[in-house]
Amino acid sequence: MRDHRSRVQTVPGPDRSYLTGWLLLPAILLLLWAGGARAQDDLIVTHGVSTFGELRYGPDFEHLDYVNPDAPKGGEMSFSWSSAGGSFDSLHPFTREGRPAVLSSIFFESMLEGTADEIGSAYCLLCESIAYPEDVSYVIFTIREEARFSDGTPVTADDALFSYEIMRDEGLPSFRAAIGRTLAGAEVLDERRIRFDFNPEAPIRGRIVSAGGLTIMSRASHEASGYAFSDARLEPLTGSSPYVLQEVEPGQRTIFARNPDYWGNDLPINRGRHNFDRIRIEYYGDAVAAFEGFTAGNYLFRQESSSTNWATSYDFPALERGHVVTAELPDGTITSGQSFIMNLRQEKFQDVRVREAIALMFNFEWTNQTLFYGLYEWNDSFWHNTDLAAEGLPSEAELALLEPLRDLLRPEVFTEEVFSLPASDPNRTLDRRKARRAAALLEEAGWAVGDDGLARNTAGRTLDVEFLNSSPLFDRVINPYVENLRAIGINARLTRVDSAQMTQRERDYDFDIITGHIPMGYEPGNGLRQYFGSESANDSVFNAAGLAHPAVDALIEHVVNSETQEELYVAVAALDRVLRWERFRVPQWFNDAHWVAYYDIYRYPEPLPPYALGFLDFWWVDAEAEAALREAGAF
Repeated sequence: MRDHRSRVQTVPGPDRSYLTGWLLLPAILLLLWAGGARAQDDLIVTHGVSTFGELRYGPDFEHLDYVNPDAPKGGEMSFSWSSAGGSFDSLHPFTREGRPAVLSSIFFESMLEGTADEIGSAYCLLCESIAYPEDVSYVIFTIREEARFSDGTPVTADDALFSYEIMRDEGLPSFRAAIGRTLAGAEVLDERRIRFDFNPEAPIRGRIVSAGGLTIMSRASHEASGYAFSDARLEPLTGSSPYVLQEVEPGQRTIFARNPDYWGNDLPINRGRHNFDRIRIEYYGDAVAAFEGFTAGNYLFRQESSSTNWATSYDFPALERGHVVTAELPDGTITSGQSFIMNLRQEKFQDVRVREAIALMFNFEWTNQTLFYGLYEWNDSFWHNTDLAAEGLPSEAELALLEPLRDLLRPEVFTEEVFSLPASDPNRTLDRRKARRAAALLEEAGWAVGDDGLARNTAGRTLDVEFLNSSPLFDRVINPYVENLRAIGINARLTRVDSAQMTQRERDYDFDIITGHIPMGYEPGNGLRQYFGSESANDSVFNAAGLAHPAVDALIEHVVNSETQEELYVAVAALDRVLRWERFRVPQWFNDAHWVAYYDIYRYPEPLPPYALGFLDFWWVDAEAEAALREAGAF
């Protein structure tokens, strides 16, 4: 039995063989659970779909394997957010106007829902069945008769149609572009059935989940609100999820309350989940204040993101008294792709030699050893820690995809092992060997260092590089990097802005280098166009680099159109290889464990599933332990 009062728990990491795919579904190979699909009027009718294998859960499953089906309901989950990550002025997550609060999408559900112990599977949530023909030219969702919005009104096919059409016409531009490629239209068949038709050119893989993953909102709620869909608002649209808004204080806190009349409480997919009566988020002005709030018991759960805090700060009285538990819990998810991202829309970054020179001057090994206590690992591939990452020289299967693109690609793609930055000297900030290489690259690119130590091009302009950042915690990482760049003649500087300015400048592509995330999936598909596609270069908030490369576009199509797992792996490896040789981002770091600290009232099922920590999903409160800590004055 687990000792809830242990100082630190270390749980072994997950078997990486699990990492075989996630982004949801191809449909030519929608291999349905043997007892789950049936033919009906020449349609395949099922409760769920999967990509390259069988569904884990049959039509009569009682609950998900990784939950505690008898977890008690009640209590509160509370955690913090600091203004370094941004405050908020809206509860509407589907527009560029305003800055939405954390968990602003908590109010909504969709037809299908994935699980935390499978890759590429999704099951009926709002729908009671999925029906589609063998060619997957369309899909019909039948909405559960009992499905209700939080205001008690039924969820209808008309609401699903409204949600699709307004997101298609007025949602975020990148979403509009992506959904338009897959869905040709939708039609209400009756009160509970809606049909989505797919574009014939759309890859079969991913069609059903593109439709089944759409957020469903109440048409009546929107029409009665008086807002345009693009308006920021603090009165959320009405959804059907287990949680509703209880309290909002902009810049201070949000509280979401469990709806006691939630329609889906008894669904097998929901048993043992959504256990908290309230979810409270406290906003702080900075990370230091947020940590102090935790030590004082102002909120009770903390997922630590600072290696310094994790290594040095967990020695406060509440922990020493046994009131707080710290744990390192396995994180089997794909890395977030956290990186310094260069803006290719800027002329100075057009030369790949300049980009490589900039990348060479980031000393991860020194940063990790000196600033992070050696707790992180290098985040290299776009699909790091999965079987999808490119390795070594291209395989014969990769070459079959790359050869037709040879004239568009850099020669190194074919002749050298996949690009990876060499290791740096961990004992000094500036690695002189790498500095000499970087300086030589700059000179080759036409940037000569003058007597003042600054590199200039033939027009006499200096190579000015601005790191744009809103978090003071990153100063200690960026400042040494800036000094390394200045050592080779680059006129680098750090500019810190507030969160609102950061958001606006990112949206306007008004930056040189930012820290961003490039999250990839285990079964990538249409979403790749939003992150790397030429069409999205000046339209998608996800394509921060502004990458527009015809060979990348062609490889994305190979990925999207893969019909087998083998084809997918080859196409992703080829894409990863080409992206890395473009050198438009400097990989940062990742952690393969969740660092968590919490007051000893929370419990979770063991073992945790490989692909989710789930503290908002399937953890619960031990009422007796909570009463005991309250009695002890812990919070």
